[in-house]
Amino acid sequence: MEIAELLVLLVTGFVVIAAATVVGPRLGVAAPLLLVAVGVAASFLPVFASVEIDPELILAGVLPPLLYSSAVSMPAMNFRREFGAISGLSVVLVVATALVLGVFFQLVLPDLGFAWGVALGAVISPTDAVATSIVKQTSVSKRVVAMLDGESLLNDATALVLLRTAIVATAASFSFWGALGTFAYSVVVALVIGLVVGAANLAVRRRVTDSTVNTVISFAVPFVASLPASAVGASGLVAAVVAGLVTGFRAPRELSPQNRLSDSQNWRTVELVLEGAVFLTMGLQIRSIVTDVQEDHAGVLPALLIAVGALVLTIVVRAAYVAPLLRVLSARARHAEAMQPRVQSMKEQIQAEGAGGSFAELNRRGRGAPQQLEAGVADDAIRGGAADDDEQVAPVDGSPRTPRRGSRRGSQGDRSPRTRAPRTRTARTPSQRTLDQFTRRVTQGLADIEYFLRQPLGWRDGTAVVWAGMRGAVTVAAAQTLPEDTPQRPVLVLIAFAVAALSLLLQGGTIGPLLRRLSPPVDEAAEHAQNESERTKIFELMRESADAVPGPDPRTADRSKEGFDASMAHTLAMLAAQREALLDARDNGLFDADVLADALANLDASEIAIELRGRLAD
Repeated sequence: MEIAELLVLLVTGFVVIAAATVVGPRLGVAAPLLLVAVGVAASFLPVFASVEIDPELILAGVLPPLLYSSAVSMPAMNFRREFGAISGLSVVLVVATALVLGVFFQLVLPDLGFAWGVALGAVISPTDAVATSIVKQTSVSKRVVAMLDGESLLNDATALVLLRTAIVATAASFSFWGALGTFAYSVVVALVIGLVVGAANLAVRRRVTDSTVNTVISFAVPFVASLPASAVGASGLVAAVVAGLVTGFRAPRELSPQNRLSDSQNWRTVELVLEGAVFLTMGLQIRSIVTDVQEDHAGVLPALLIAVGALVLTIVVRAAYVAPLLRVLSARARHAEAMQPRVQSMKEQIQAEGAGGSFAELNRRGRGAPQQLEAGVADDAIRGGAADDDEQVAPVDGSPRTPRRGSRRGSQGDRSPRTRAPRTRTARTPSQRTLDQFTRRVTQGLADIEYFLRQPLGWRDGTAVVWAGMRGAVTVAAAQTLPEDTPQRPVLVLIAFAVAALSLLLQGGTIGPLLRRLSPPVDEAAEHAQNESERTKIFELMRESADAVPGPDPRTADRSKEGFDASMAHTLAMLAAQREALLDARDNGLFDADVLADALANLDASEIAIELRGRLAD
């Protein structure tokens, strides 16, 4: 293909992506579905007859930046709160789905074998990060969005590790512990690499003041994380995700507003282009996949029927997993509701007396119920060194404590004629850092309880989680990485493509109307009142933090250049204090993530505007 033809195709692709993004919502059709349809239609044009797309281009070239960008923009507090559900969906559910599909494919495809069936099941099992973007355009709960986002960030790694393990098992004996060790190695090493790259990314970009250069560096970050991880046998996708989470969490404290604004705008453009390209390439591959099946003298219709059965199984398995998951989450919410008065009492005591009194009270109670929230808080706060068995430790309030059980001092079995003078032990007083950690844990714990009670999950949310588990281009790309000697390889690739296409068409095409029908009537007045209450609290916090900043020197309060500089410096100091207060509130989970993000964006805009005025004055 000549350069001119390639440029025409690229420009046409950009136009199609933009048009689908604008036209899709007006037609009531998700833009990804339109792009897949356009790709399928274009695949029958002569110019695309010989187009072959390397699957590694999707897995190693497109997915890392997409997942990195999603991780940067994901509220870290919501990710932490839903991590239990996210880890189950992205690991346990993927493995269970792959095993069930492995049995199914072994039964319906002659001479395939269980290991190859599991390999194809691993290809089909993960939901697609790009496909789940359809869900964000609906009125689904924010908790559901957080769970689906987190799941799509991590389940690709589980699926690809399982795929490699299944392929190895076809040529050698399968070892459960070996597979578990491989998975643990892949995740742990990727986690370490992602943390290092994320921290290094911020350390470097903090010193680069040019916003354009800063953004260019950010484009390299997902590959700097994913490529070394893949080279050592770890998950490059997990490394990119962890680097994104670190960057998104620390960037407001480390990077300037100008750099973060540039990042946000440019990465949104990159996301739009890459997501559109993923769905277009998915549609473009249909002709070559069908042709391969026909040349292999295999039937297209049987493969499509098998794909329908596989899609039904994925939905059934997902529903069978999500139903008990919701019961567990509901039980935890009820337990949190029962704990709320006690944790609230702890917080009030901390506000009235300081952290020492509440800490001492918990220390007197001991650790008899570590499953309870306040005991967990106490355990975390006082962890860091235990006394030996011969030591008496007085609680922080100074009240006496009997020797620990198991101490042999003074026991009847001690027949030594020597007598030992009693040892005097001073009270162990917790450090200020320990008390600060304790206070933060109590505040965060109470905020978590309020979050779960404010957004309970019901059967409607469960239905949304099940029906939103769409497959996409990742499934097609992963299927094409199957070795050339895979039994019935063209049929397996066609089945994977058909499952992904049917999933997008059936689930993606009906998720909006389904959720609108299932969603209960929204009390807009109550929702508006809730948001206004959040904003009022945020404004009060910002006012208090601004009032704590010393005012400018009255001697500089004039219209001179020095007076202007002093006033601008004071305003910037207030904005910095307000941002720090809001970020502390974010870390404690005190406010809704979206409302807080709007407040931080307004601070950034104010700071940028003030600095621009300062440049004009210079």
